[in-house]
Formats: sequence, structure tokens, C-alpha cells
Amino acid sequence: MTMDHATTTTPVSDPAGTPTSTAATAGGRALAAALTQFDAAADHLGLEPGLRSVLRQPQREHTLRFPVKRDDGTTDVVTGYRVQHNVARGPAKGGLRFHPHTDLDDVRALAMWMTWKCALVDVPFGGAKGGVTCDPHEMSLKELEALTRRFATELEGIIGPDSDIPAPDVGTNAQVMAWIMDTVSMHRGYSVPGVVTGKPIAIGGSVGRSDATGQGVVYTIEATAARLGLELQGATVAVQGFGNVGEATARLLHEAGAKVVAITDVVGGVHDPDGLDVPRLARRFREHGTVAGAPDTHAIDNETLFALDVDVLVLAALEGQITAANAGNVRARILAEGANGPTDPGADPILRANGVTVIPDILCNAGGVIVSYFEWAQNRSALAWTLDEINGRLRRQILAATDAVWDRAGADGVTPRLAAHAIAIERVADATRLRGLYP
Repeated sequence: MTMDHATTTTPVSDPAGTPTSTAATAGGRALAAALTQFDAAADHLGLEPGLRSVLRQPQREHTLRFPVKRDDGTTDVVTGYRVQHNVARGPAKGGLRFHPHTDLDDVRALAMWMTWKCALVDVPFGGAKGGVTCDPHEMSLKELEALTRRFATELEGIIGPDSDIPAPDVGTNAQVMAWIMDTVSMHRGYSVPGVVTGKPIAIGGSVGRSDATGQGVVYTIEATAARLGLELQGATVAVQGFGNVGEATARLLHEAGAKVVAITDVVGGVHDPDGLDVPRLARRFREHGTVAGAPDTHAIDNETLFALDVDVLVLAALEGQITAANAGNVRARILAEGANGPTDPGADPILRANGVTVIPDILCNAGGVIVSYFEWAQNRSALAWTLDEINGRLRRQILAATDAVWDRAGADGVTPRLAAHAIAIERVADATRLRGLYP
């Protein structure tokens, strides 16, 4: 059977400078949150209207529909997206997620946050994001490979080491990146390792990349705790999400002497006020796909976890977890946003009034893109840095951004989130002004 595919490239041309969104969807809520955060920072900066319009909307959007053959011989048509929000500071950079709820608004929001994240931590990339609306957990390895290679083929001419560099995100991993890299390389006739980051080390990946986001979360928690006079040794921690970011964060905090008392994943959760055995839970997760039901623990759900009286609450799942409806229940001293957009704007004033210090996502989880930049730079120069070199560079770069955020928040009398967005948007605005308008 022969099947045509459709590729749609959609320039955003809303005269108000606002991408169309459906607020009732999770993606619509994420986009609304991203735009609200941008508007607050733009107002604070007094950004001129024309530049504000340029930065408020994606530069390019790609919607791709393509067939995938299933193991039973049937054919599904799936939808994929790649959004490049802004490339004023360098090639587009951002993750690629496979998730059943991924839609265009979701990817738009994530691409915008990537632009600000890259600018805040001073890596020479713009922001992008991609996704495929599918459930990878319901697909065989063969089906997942077929989908990935076909999507990579559809992205031909869009992604590349000098134009747009994907990386792992929710539902994707190093193996998915390897398939993309191999597909692009086969089409070009030579290896192109720099087309993606987060690859296996054997084919040009970087040591330290798999733990990079979690490691960055820990560095920012350490720095914030020190400013608040909180000793990390013995501090109590609750973690929502036990994927790549949540597992690494929990494990590294456990190794640093913190007491991880609760963890939830997509299936369920576990709680022990005396402290959980994180390495044992990691093994259980690898074997069973969940930490739920682990021996000698109590069951816990997300809402109960959010309300625990702990020193640090780490959000490492999906967007929109803390809202105006449940923000008043949060009792942690520090809320670390290991995920993108886990706190709705309506929750921020409630958290602030209750004395909860929020480490904003574009700072807290930036370790992944920082080490992705290191991987890309190593690929371009045919070098390989050691783990000590990677972690040393990561620590310096993310702590410099942390200091900048705290200093700006203090100088301007604003929240760390507004300070972080102001710094980032200011940098992208400066680059845009310097480049000028063409023609």
C-alpha cells in the first residue's frame, strides 16, 4: 500500500502576536503560562512593542503527518511537530518528546522556555522543541524505531548541527537520539554526530549527559539552600517524577546526605518519613516500571506529596502541577522546578506569600542544555572531555546564572522567576537588535 504524507509549515501571523491556543488542553495551559511569564518580564523591562511582538511568537512551526506500520501489519498516521521559537543567539536547540498529549501548543510553550533557558545560562543556542503525539509505552521497540526514523526523515532539512539540534525529553532517550543520528547520517552519506545531543557515548555522546539535568537541579538547590541558611545534609526532600530527571535528582541528593522521604511516578508513589532507599527504588523502577508498592514504604499520591512538610520539593514530571488550587498546600521551603512549567502563574503569588522559594525552571533544569552544548562542542571539535571536566564546567556555568538571578531579584525587588526571565529576554532582545531586520 502506498500512502502520502502531509507536511505543513505554519508561519505565525496573528496580528496580536499571540499564537492561537486552546486553553482547555494541557498544551494550551502551558502556552498561556509561558506567554503570561513573557508579558510580565516584557512589562518589567519596558520592551518596545515591535520587539515584543517578535519575541512573543515562534519564528517557525512545522506540523508533520506521516504513516507508521505496526507489527500487526496495520498502518497508523501520526502527527509530529517541530517549533523553532527564536534563533537570534544561535542554532535552535530543544528536546523531542513522545507523549500521547503532545500538541502544537505544548511544543510552542516548551520552545519559548528553551529560548529563555539557553539565554539565561549563556549557551549560544536559540530555543526549539519537538514532539510526536503517541504513547511509546504501547509500542514495540521495532515500532518505536520505525516511527523515529520516519520522523527524522520528515525533519530532513529542518534539523542539523548548524540549524536545529534535538535532544531527549519525555518519552525519548539516548537510543532514540541514536536512531535519529543514524538516519540523518545515512541520508547524507557520512556521520553527523552533532545533529542531536544526548546520544550514547559510543557514538559521540558526552559523559555526564544522562545525569546533567538532575545534576544541575542539585547544584541550584545547594546554592539556594546556602542563601537561605539551610544545610543540605539531613534536609528532607520530596520528588515528583522518577524518570531521567527525577531519578538523577533523588539519587544525587541522597548521595549528598539529604533525606528523600517521598517519590511519585506515573503509576503511584512511596513515602517513608525516616528516608527512602533511593538506589533500591531505582532498581525496582527499572524492573517494574514504577516505585509503587516497594516493601517497607507507605503509598502516596501527588497531592499528598505536594503538601508534605519538607525542606525541598522537587517537581520533575510535567507542566501545570502546582496551581492556584493547590499552591496553598505546599509547605516546602524550596520548590525546585526540575520539569518545564510545573507551576502555573496563578500559583506564584500564593507560594511567595507563604514563604516558599521557587527555583524557576529555566534556571533549575538548565543542566541538560548546558551539557548538550558541551556535547555539541565536543562533536564539532572532535574532542572528548572527562566527567570531572564536564561537571566542573556545568557547575560554574549554572551557578553563575544562579548568582545572576539572585542578584537581579534583589536589585529589582522581584521574584527569582521574574528576574530569570528578565535576564534571558534582555539577552535575546539585545541579540535581535544587533542583528537588525532583514532586508
